[in-house]
Amino acid sequence: MSQSWPLILSTKELMLRPLRYRDRGNWLEVRRLNREWLKPWEATSPFHTENDLPSYFEMVNFHNREGRAGRALTLAIWKEKELIGQITMGGIAYGALRGAHIGYWIDQRYANKGLMTEAVSGLTDYGFNELKLHRIEINLRPENEASRRVAEKAGYLLEGERPSYLHIDGGWRDHLVFVRFSKTN
Repeated sequence: MSQSWPLILSTKELMLRPLRYRDRGNWLEVRRLNREWLKPWEATSPFHTENDLPSYFEMVNFHNREGRAGRALTLAIWKEKELIGQITMGGIAYGALRGAHIGYWIDQRYANKGLMTEAVSGLTDYGFNELKLHRIEINLRPENEASRRVAEKAGYLLEGERPSYLHIDGGWRDHLVFVRFSKTN
């Protein structure tokens, strides 16, 4: 990676940076307020319950380890001093593949304002320009029209379907895969 961890990206209206321990109260409050709104789209585990989830501090430590190793970049999305969501570029692979996938969530109060598209575009540009990736995917549930609009507005094209792709909201769910390729790599 051309920039060391912690990675901080700025876009026109947003700052993307790793969560810190002191962000705990903000993060927990945004997650609490959006629990029901995010539930249909959130990854779950077929083998664990909500009680098995890591603590906030364990989560931050895990994301920092993955970021330092260059395997995944998980960044909180800030609009001024408000935490409005989170975005991850995960599954970063180098060598012959040079690819990754992006996942995200946003506070319902900030949805449909173009902010997630801005965050996705900023992280995508970083992946292509700085990490020299060739292919970046966004996988989303077919029912998630808002997420589909984000992918399309960020320049991603529908590539195909992935039946029973991820465990979401308690079951194996079909997904659509959207993809962008680097123009230069």
